[in-house]
Amino acid sequence: MENLDKNLMSESEIKDIFIKTGAILHGHFLLTSGLHSDTYIEKFSVLKHPKFTEILCKEMAKRYINDNVELVIGPMTGGILLAHEVGKALNTEAIFCERENGKMTLKRGFKIQKNQRILIVEDIVTTGGSIKEVVEVVKSFGGNIIGIAMLVNRSGKELIFDGIKSKALLNLNVSTYKADECELCKKNIPLTKRGRTGK
Repeated sequence: MENLDKNLMSESEIKDIFIKTGAILHGHFLLTSGLHSDTYIEKFSVLKHPKFTEILCKEMAKRYINDNVELVIGPMTGGILLAHEVGKALNTEAIFCERENGKMTLKRGFKIQKNQRILIVEDIVTTGGSIKEVVEVVKSFGGNIIGIAMLVNRSGKELIFDGIKSKALLNLNVSTYKADECELCKKNIPLTKRGRTGK
């Protein structure tokens, strides 16, 4: 296990990294969840910097240093980088889930042992749909989820998955709208698709 400094960065210090890298965008965006929002967090503006990725992943790892994590898992795509770096910090293996026929699954020979202590990591969370799918994959193997860590919780509320509280490095309360109730659509502000929705 890496020698992790026990002092935790503050949320304002974490937010500074997102601001410095230009990751917090304002406008009218279609999110992966299907919701619309006036704010978009472009995770790859941060993750393209190995130094910042390492810093943030060490911060996630610090929050689980005493939990005997045996395996770190994240959803493809951003979760691959995060799982790798958090796994490195905790001296564990790291794997990822990916979609096959629209369903999250383990491929590439990845396996989870029964009762193995699992930490799930994710990048930006609004509704937590991907995390819920990863939780189901872990449970299907009989894994023991000991924590769920994320870079940003943009839901404005505490997120709990299958009875497990999540820990976010940065908590934001960002406006989101259903497509048919979107205030930005009513103002005819052009809709921008980014990330998975804009591929």
